[in-house]
Amino acid sequence: MGRAGCFSRKGILILTILFFGLFVFSLALSFVATREVRDLATRRGWVSVPQGGRHVHQASLPRLGGVAIFLAFSVSLSIWLALSLLFPRLVAGLAPATLLRIYVPACLIFGLGIYDDLHGAGPYVKFIVQAIAAAMLFAGGMRVLDLPLIFGSHSLPWFVGLPLTVLWVVAVTNAFNLIDGLDGLAAGSALFSTMVFFIVSLVNHSWLGSLMSVTLAGAILGFLRFNFNPATIFLGDSGSLFIGFMLSALALAGAQKAPTFVAVAIPVVSFGLPILETLLSIMRRLISGRPVFTADREHIHHKLLQMGFTHRQVVIVLYAVSAIFAMLSLFLLWPTGSTLGLVLAVVGTGIWLGVQHLNYLEFGELRRVAQRTIDQRQIVINNLAVRRAIEELKVARDFDQVRSVLVAAFDNNDFDAFELQWKSLHGDQSDSGESKRAFHWSKFPHMMAISSQPSWKLTLDLVTTSNQVRGSFVVYRIYIHRDLQLDVNLLTSEFPATLADALDRVLTMPAVLVPAVRGDASFQAANL
Repeated sequence: MGRAGCFSRKGILILTILFFGLFVFSLALSFVATREVRDLATRRGWVSVPQGGRHVHQASLPRLGGVAIFLAFSVSLSIWLALSLLFPRLVAGLAPATLLRIYVPACLIFGLGIYDDLHGAGPYVKFIVQAIAAAMLFAGGMRVLDLPLIFGSHSLPWFVGLPLTVLWVVAVTNAFNLIDGLDGLAAGSALFSTMVFFIVSLVNHSWLGSLMSVTLAGAILGFLRFNFNPATIFLGDSGSLFIGFMLSALALAGAQKAPTFVAVAIPVVSFGLPILETLLSIMRRLISGRPVFTADREHIHHKLLQMGFTHRQVVIVLYAVSAIFAMLSLFLLWPTGSTLGLVLAVVGTGIWLGVQHLNYLEFGELRRVAQRTIDQRQIVINNLAVRRAIEELKVARDFDQVRSVLVAAFDNNDFDAFELQWKSLHGDQSDSGESKRAFHWSKFPHMMAISSQPSWKLTLDLVTTSNQVRGSFVVYRIYIHRDLQLDVNLLTSEFPATLADALDRVLTMPAVLVPAVRGDASFQAANL
């Protein structure tokens, strides 16, 4: 693609005029073509009908905006090729053959998008076609050469580079398709990334990359006039897939000339928003056990809408996010230890804070599991206390021993109080031959203290193994943010029957003495 030394000052001026002219021409042609495509698609009924399950728009709108972008991009490059026949110096250092090696598979992706917009294509068909287009790029010399953070500076063999190239192309292509959920969002985010590639190509004297980037930027900007909220035409898969593929291809083409680290880091950071959306969607669906290709209303833009932002405000916020990613990626043009650390710290902190504020249930559950893993030692201790109590209750010989076992089991766990109620067959009896008695225990000085706190309770019916109802056991816990550090199933399975058997055994012994009812009577009637 040539270096700066291949061009004189006059040549640089010619290139500048060429870039600016192609940008303006592509923008104007895209503007006109988008309006014509919109009107034609509306007349023919090629529109997207809103579906309440996933779509935000309320009216049926055409979704073939990618046709205008593809047309403006193709015609602009054709104009350049025609001019190069008249002025051969326009070709010097621009390698038209490289352009064709990118453009031909891009046409395949565009055809896939058109078919999907008009007839619908399954995810596996899309992936197969995208993989073929990626393999065409690989065969044309656009490939992942190395991964310095993983494999060092060693060049990758073809059987490793090919699947990595396919993965990169398919991931970026579908990432821009995935964020195409609000008016102007995918196209605007792509515009920031395209501008990054234009600047990076200029710095690295990759003139063909600069030419293709500026032409694509003009086509996107002309289309955005009709796609920004309130949109009158959608990008469609023909546009989002084409743009995503072109950006992935430009990143691979730039990797052949740029320093290794720059070639790897800048595209990843500049594609920050679509890549983040893709990773979040995959992780959310895997965590929740849903198919990865299932549509939902849990994307970043959906969450912002649920938080009360308007449609236009969400798009502007995500434009700002894309701009920040683009700016941070440009810092990596001059990578140093401090620059790299600063960029990674800002990106990582921003992503972490952003995801926290989006309140995804799936990641909240992951945090809970992680916290439970940290607390596992205390959970094991509490579980063992309950298991030990079960074994000791099996051999308890009097009520005082039962009471001591219960107090020892609950004194250091996450419950704050318990109340044991039982039916006695001895002593003060009612007309039914039974009298209800109770024993209270609390970590508070008085049982009434817990009734004044926001708390919850778990009531366990005490039924013996011979199916005799012996009473109830109620545990109380004050509401706190920390999870219960005990497996509740230990309390709800073997523990109630063992306690009931112990009470049945010790309370039916001759002349057994049991304590009088303890605790405040008002607490017994409290409804916690």
